[in-house]
Amino acid sequence: MDVQVGDILQTKKPHPCGANQFDVLRVGMDFKIRCRGCGHEIMLPRAKIERNIKKILRDTRQ
Repeated sequence: MDVQVGDILQTKKPHPCGANQFDVLRVGMDFKIRCRGCGHEIMLPRAKIERNIKKILRDTRQ
């Protein structure tokens, strides 16, 4: 799956705060993501993130 830093991930399950969109801060074997609702930063393994992605939203302005 082609996820890049700066993308917004929409997940199948929401964060406990109720938001289901996350900013991608770091990509590699582990992903660092930030909740767009409460700002909590989370590090998760690539396999777990890729299973839970519903949609990748990209900023097309470049």
